[in-house]
Amino acid sequence: MEKEYWPSRISFVFAAIGSAIGLGNVWRFPYICFKYGGGAFLIPYLVALFTAGIPLMILELGIGHKMAGSAPKAFAGTGKKKEWVGWLACGVGFIIIAYYAVIMSWCLNYFRHSFDLSWGFGQETQEFFHNTFLNRSSSFKDIFPLSPRILAGLAISWAMILLCIWKGARSVGKIVYLTVPLPWICLVIFVIKGITLPGAEAGIAYYLTPNFAALADSKVWLAAYSQVFFSLSVGFGVMIAYASFLPRRSDIVNNAFIVSLANCGTSFLGGFAVFGALGHHASKMGVDVAEVLGSSQARGFGLAFIAYPSIISTLGKAASFFGAIFFIMLIMLGIDSAFSLVEAVAAGFIDKFKARRLRVNFGIAFVGILVGLIFTTRSGYYWLDIVDHFMNSFGLVAVGLLECVVIGYFYGTGKLRDYVNSKSEFSIGKWWDVMIMFVTPVVLGISIALEIKDRIFASYEGYPRWAEFAAGWAVVIALPIVALLLMRAKERRPV
Repeated sequence: MEKEYWPSRISFVFAAIGSAIGLGNVWRFPYICFKYGGGAFLIPYLVALFTAGIPLMILELGIGHKMAGSAPKAFAGTGKKKEWVGWLACGVGFIIIAYYAVIMSWCLNYFRHSFDLSWGFGQETQEFFHNTFLNRSSSFKDIFPLSPRILAGLAISWAMILLCIWKGARSVGKIVYLTVPLPWICLVIFVIKGITLPGAEAGIAYYLTPNFAALADSKVWLAAYSQVFFSLSVGFGVMIAYASFLPRRSDIVNNAFIVSLANCGTSFLGGFAVFGALGHHASKMGVDVAEVLGSSQARGFGLAFIAYPSIISTLGKAASFFGAIFFIMLIMLGIDSAFSLVEAVAAGFIDKFKARRLRVNFGIAFVGILVGLIFTTRSGYYWLDIVDHFMNSFGLVAVGLLECVVIGYFYGTGKLRDYVNSKSEFSIGKWWDVMIMFVTPVVLGISIALEIKDRIFASYEGYPRWAEFAAGWAVVIALPIVALLLMRAKERRPV
């Protein structure tokens, strides 16, 4: 089977940036920044970026390039019986894409609604999202009927993903020239619009005003490390697979810094659009900005599907235009991350079982749609919320921790550092070894321990314990078992 390579370095950089920059950059970073000290949060955020985010990015790009394979193949190359760590990363990525495609379906439907602004204004947007659009039930047990429009959007989302990765790195290397710059252009439009809206200055002040007292809180630092780790797309096996498609004479360190800084810069820029608009929204409603920011409408899904549509409805004749632009941006941000996750999983099966790419891609899509069906039900919002929390709080953190342990204490940071330096324009020093062996694993270990403690004393969001186990703990337990079984499966040799 002929080895695939990126058409050019810029294709790889665009693809890696597209994978890293996702929906969370628009709605998670600004709220986390406000919640944990405003402008002062940028201090622990930058510390986390340079002590954990970039070191992990270098680790994944380095091991993927050196071993010239997917995450399972790369970790198999680090030592006997380490392959399962790569499969665990792929498993986490697969579960995430199963519900990520459903969120893309929401965005596709809202793009259609942007033309008639059927979501309304103010309290109407919350009613529309939860009751009219999701038809959300009050119980986990109320499943039927499935939502036809979310199902249709799910099918379209997977069709778009498959078209993007039809020929692997070659097709991805072309499509990213559209899917990466377009959301940036949309974001710049929203930043300009957001900061010029009446009342925007109050929202931006909340975003940037530093609360240095918050830096004494350990939760602020843990939140900064979590945000950096999650937003860089490390822990999915994506960067490992993408690096394996790089030509042998390719820079590792420069690429790691470019991708990491572009991702975090986009998050920071997006905050101006979000908080400028929220400031305007607060002014329009005659309430304090803190009241808007403290509501559920300004967090997570609520920001994208409740608060922002309400703000868009106030823009007069330009409302439909900005509504369409906003959801085009979300769709493009989503699809880059989505097809990178599928590509990481597909690369693992292609490397080990020498399966045909087309067959693997369709197989992943078929299983992904089946798993995603539960999220299209009347109680789908609850199931999605639990799975998302557990994959982020346990799945990704566990993969990052295991990567540090394998490279730091079994394979050897010095060995990988020497390889990375031999391929890079400027070298990394032993500070990188310290980050991988001590700082990052300690932070991630503390994060897991604190999350376990929280879940012992209370279920996530007060959901029923049985539902938390079925959608959260059961998946967390099952993924390592599946990873071990895939490692033990007989590898197919090329004919």
